[in-house]
Amino acid sequence: MGRITARRPVVRITLGAEPTRRPDTLAVEEPLEIRVAGTPLAVTMRTPGDDVELAAGFLVSEGVVSRGEDFRSAIHCGGPGTAGSAAASAENTYNVLDVALAPGIPLPQPNRNFYTTSSCGLCGKASIDAVETVSTYDVASDAVTVDAETLVTLPDRLRADQAVFEKTGGLHAAALFDAANGELLVLREDVGRHNAVDKVVGWAVLHDRLPLSGTVLQVSGRASFELVQKAVMAGIPVLAAVSAPSSLAVDLATEAGVTLVGFLRGSSMNVYAHAERVRVGSTVSA
Repeated sequence: MGRITARRPVVRITLGAEPTRRPDTLAVEEPLEIRVAGTPLAVTMRTPGDDVELAAGFLVSEGVVSRGEDFRSAIHCGGPGTAGSAAASAENTYNVLDVALAPGIPLPQPNRNFYTTSSCGLCGKASIDAVETVSTYDVASDAVTVDAETLVTLPDRLRADQAVFEKTGGLHAAALFDAANGELLVLREDVGRHNAVDKVVGWAVLHDRLPLSGTVLQVSGRASFELVQKAVMAGIPVLAAVSAPSSLAVDLATEAGVTLVGFLRGSSMNVYAHAERVRVGSTVSA
């Protein structure tokens, strides 16, 4: 697994038995600095791997790009101040990624506030209005429906394909499914739930699949405002989580037209917004 996992010593304590020492496999967490045209834009803590997808998905979430053609290329470079110089190649830690946008795409301002990396002072209705203002896609107009019988299978399918989680128990996952037939399109893991979703969206950017109409985004944890934001920005009509949503996540999903499913466990679920897309038997929910 390379830098995705690392081994560290651990003392295993079990009541009624002698402590034992053994190595344990952990998920790696390292910073990734995302640059655009050589200018530092954001830093996120992530699990190394699929960094180009992560950067592409992040730029979609923040309204910098909205189509595959907007994202030209990306390259790992050295540390601060190197800007990808030849001298930096020997020192490359693969923790700095420089993105080139297509000609004509406006460069983001380096001093702007990003939802996922700063406390920007926005909350409630102001946050919802901001997301709806910058989103390219009208998720509410997506006429897709999905069978409840399909939805209840997604958490187990997500868990079954979490290869690194099997080794570490320490990663979040996000997966994209075709709502019509339940086909798994892509799955990504990361120490950060936001990063896992950005990697999924970034996969869509690199494969020119935006908007992601007719899909279901399944996540392994809770549904936060930021995850609904990412779904809206990528044109994803259905977001399902195994845990609870936040109140602001429900508000944004309701306003933007995202079907938001929480507590998707076993044979049951709670649909917090736009239940009309979920079919139960031969009918859709009210």
